[in-house]
Amino acid sequence: MAARAYWQGQIKLALVSIPVEIYSATRSGATISFKQIHEPSGKPIHYEKVVTGIGPVDKDEIMKGYEVKKGEFVLLEQDEIDAVKLESKRTLELTQFVDADAIDVLYYEKPFFVVPADDLANEAFIVLREALKRTKKVGLGQLALRGREYVVSLKPSGRGMVLETLRYADEMEKAQGYFREIPDDDPDGELLDLAEALIDRKSAAFHPQEFHDRYVDALKDLIERKRKSRGKKVIEDDGATNAPKASNVVDLMAALRQSMDGKGGGSTANKAPAKKSAPRKRAPAKSSVKKRA
Repeated sequence: MAARAYWQGQIKLALVSIPVEIYSATRSGATISFKQIHEPSGKPIHYEKVVTGIGPVDKDEIMKGYEVKKGEFVLLEQDEIDAVKLESKRTLELTQFVDADAIDVLYYEKPFFVVPADDLANEAFIVLREALKRTKKVGLGQLALRGREYVVSLKPSGRGMVLETLRYADEMEKAQGYFREIPDDDPDGELLDLAEALIDRKSAAFHPQEFHDRYVDALKDLIERKRKSRGKKVIEDDGATNAPKASNVVDLMAALRQSMDGKGGGSTANKAPAKKSAPRKRAPAKSSVKKRA
């Protein structure tokens, strides 16, 4: 395999050890990178590592230090840090299995491809992969990667498996602080039926290649126009990108019906046929549709 393994070690399940390698499953997308420029000279700004009262220092003179109290540091050599013994630096022990949908999506951080390290590992690797598929479970363990230990999940993916690093609970904000003010009301039955029908109409298979970063395209266009303008401002304000102004009264029923009629519904290309919703109990009829400012 041409790519360099991000981590090499073994997956341990009870007394079974499977030598594996993991590779990053993501790569940086197309981005526009800007540099800071000194306008009068047109030259780029550079940053130097400096010590107060001394000035710029050589890279070889820099060590890692932990501040134990104000102004007092414990200095560590890199090989001292590398020598810290942690079982999870070389072994991912699967200590628990949970339902595939039991982990909140907010905890997932970064995915990695997991492959057998050699032909001898294939049989045990395939057995674990298929067992996870049959049971619809996700394996959990802890793994040390690049200077910290992560909680990770392991799940089957095609012929291989995918490992995902998870955030710790203390890294997560409490959702209640953000959602507390949202009413816990039952929606109007007819409105809910219309919303479900609209979702069914727009349901289709996920094709990630159909999406791309339009902001990057717009920045490239801006850069080209700026280059051709020889420094003149090229801001265009045709009102098309202005944020929509909220109406005093939003008729949700009318908006949903217009969407179902195809007005303002967006492109319907490559969309799957609408599915028929199962009959559902209607909420008690209301004398008028509730409107909201």
